[in-house]
Amino acid sequence: MEYTQLGRTGLRVSRIVLGTMNFGPQTDEAGSHAIMDAAQSAGVNFFDTANVYGWGPDKGRTEEIIGTYFAKGGGRRERTVLATKVFGSMAAEGDSTPNQDRLSALNIRRAVDASLKRLQTDHIDLYQFHHVDRRTPWEEIWQAVDVLIQQGKIIYAGSSNHAGWHIAQANETAARRGTYGLVSEQCLYNLAERRAEMEVIPAAQSYGLGVIPWSPLHGGLLGGAIRKAADGSGGTGRTGKGRSADALGRPEVREQIQRYEDLLSEHGLDPGETALAWLLTRPGVTGPIVGPRTPEQLDSALRAVELQLDDGLLASLDEIFPGPGPSPEAFAW
Repeated sequence: MEYTQLGRTGLRVSRIVLGTMNFGPQTDEAGSHAIMDAAQSAGVNFFDTANVYGWGPDKGRTEEIIGTYFAKGGGRRERTVLATKVFGSMAAEGDSTPNQDRLSALNIRRAVDASLKRLQTDHIDLYQFHHVDRRTPWEEIWQAVDVLIQQGKIIYAGSSNHAGWHIAQANETAARRGTYGLVSEQCLYNLAERRAEMEVIPAAQSYGLGVIPWSPLHGGLLGGAIRKAADGSGGTGRTGKGRSADALGRPEVREQIQRYEDLLSEHGLDPGETALAWLLTRPGVTGPIVGPRTPEQLDSALRAVELQLDDGLLASLDEIFPGPGPSPEAFAW
């Protein structure tokens, strides 16, 4: 496994991030524990989750599964850089009590304590704001974060789904307060969705944030979607339904993905592994989040770290999936 610094911090993390969103909804507790053991055995030390994972009446379940994993001992927690998120409502169905969501100081305080209990740990290494809260000023958010850091409940703060402007606003406010600010941004970024290159990634690089792409295969679209649909190997995952199926229903997208799969077939490369490897070549990227449902899917993701893409192939991928170009020229000329 390769490791890198998380943004401007001294923290070293694996270049593959284990996403846990499937733990509970798709993979039971025993299977989830097996995947986490396999990840740690392969050197993956960066686990990402969120308080709402499990979804619906089961939100919080994913954190609970990670907590029972840590409770097994054997250095499992000590080997993990643990990231979770706050923003979405954790209220029970039918409970309209306010202040159970978003980023008020009150909700942040309550949400941290609840996550710590579910995760069975005394601290969270990276506490991420799952979405922008347009109602709460950054001064209030940073005041709450500063207290949590002083209490030892969190170490770093990061953002997710924030625009470049929000990153600038957050870290300029932190600088005025004399605090560290955001150290990472978790955003939608992959070969098929490169809008983050216009503002988010330049802002992250300027402020020293590590970029953690989510949906690196764009809902299965970049994982060999056409081939899997043809040979029936897509199983019950996202390849045959949802975002991927909807996108393949558009002729221009299907033609683009066909060119992509044909190119990689010529090079003898796996589409999913190549999509992950491409992200690892991008400036500012710490590592993509992979969300395996099985140990076999994890093995495929791990191979991407060893995959070297030559300049010719990278140029061909840019032809198929052109990015927006340098910023600010992408906005003007």
